[in-house]
Amino acid sequence: MQVVSQARRLSRAFKSPILLNSDRFLAPDFRFLEAPLTSLQCPNHHSFSSLTPFFSGMIQSYHLQTAQQPMYLMMSRASFASEASTTERNSTEAVKELYDKMLDSVVVKRSMPPNAWLWSLLENCKNHDDIKLLFDILEKLRRFRLSNLRIHENFNCNLCREIAKTCAHVGALDYGKKALWKHNVYGLTPSIGSAHHLLLYAKNHNDAKLMVEIMKLLKRNDLPLQPGTADIVFSICYNTDNWELMSKYSKRFVKAGVKLRQTAFDAWMEFAAKIGDIETLWKIEKLRSESMKQHSLVTGFSCAKGFLLEHKPEDAAGIIQVLNQTLSDAKKSGITAELQKLVNEWPLEVIKRQKEEDRKALATSLKSDIPAMVSGLLDVGLEVSVNVEDLTRKEGILY
Repeated sequence: MQVVSQARRLSRAFKSPILLNSDRFLAPDFRFLEAPLTSLQCPNHHSFSSLTPFFSGMIQSYHLQTAQQPMYLMMSRASFASEASTTERNSTEAVKELYDKMLDSVVVKRSMPPNAWLWSLLENCKNHDDIKLLFDILEKLRRFRLSNLRIHENFNCNLCREIAKTCAHVGALDYGKKALWKHNVYGLTPSIGSAHHLLLYAKNHNDAKLMVEIMKLLKRNDLPLQPGTADIVFSICYNTDNWELMSKYSKRFVKAGVKLRQTAFDAWMEFAAKIGDIETLWKIEKLRSESMKQHSLVTGFSCAKGFLLEHKPEDAAGIIQVLNQTLSDAKKSGITAELQKLVNEWPLEVIKRQKEEDRKALATSLKSDIPAMVSGLLDVGLEVSVNVEDLTRKEGILY
């Protein structure tokens, strides 16, 4: 009878729901991950106390191991470790420590880490691998906020701008460009401010190709153009001597209704005068005059060059005289320097950009018109110290 009783108990034990939680181990979801560790305990484990010592010990040992080290944690740790192991080897120590603390908070403790940790990690990023860890933890934080805290909003804009700034600072442009996508897995809110940090990187490195890529991202992600955007873009186009891009993006800014600043008009008009595009120069001047009453030193001299290209030295002298009357004393000192550049540098620059059959005629006209302009300035009492004798001796001015 005792043997039969033991057999019946064993039969009931094998029919009891020992594997009720096995489906959870195989396919964990966020609802399960939110549950406390005690939910992993088998509800009927007290019914095993009457089993034989062998079976009772084996089952209790299995249950104890399961409770102490839940499988979903082991799977999560293994997954996260494999993702970050290669990157961590090249990351700075401070970034690795902060990353590990935040990962432990999210994966093991199931709690949102303090915001200060994320800001500190960002501030300590020094290389591309640091940025990679930053974006890895951003993705995990976003998933945690969505699934556990039910927060659907992205991170605040200040953080997103600083992330883009840091990406540009360390040269992690591939991640910086990800911060401009309106649909991203990192919880980042793209903004034109973030784009400006990347555009400034392109400006500092004379990288027109990067500028084009960023401008495409702005268009695809519906980020509004601003006056500051035009300042940076026009500067890159001018510094890289790319009139084609200047023409393309100037039309885009004007069409978008962006109110261009004086700095943008400076670069745009000076470029037009440098290549001798008189038609475009006067169109820009008309646009400028609609929003600004007075010329800057650069736009004024650009117009003077335009008049010289039209064989109007008197008008060129007239606009320089206006500059002398309207500019502040601090800026008046630049008139002589700009006038010297007009004599020494601009003629060679503008002539070489013309068609070969037109160069000689332009050189001949400038050889006579520039001295006439200087003479006109002297006649109205403007003190100028410019050596025009070298104009005809310069290589390339006569053809």
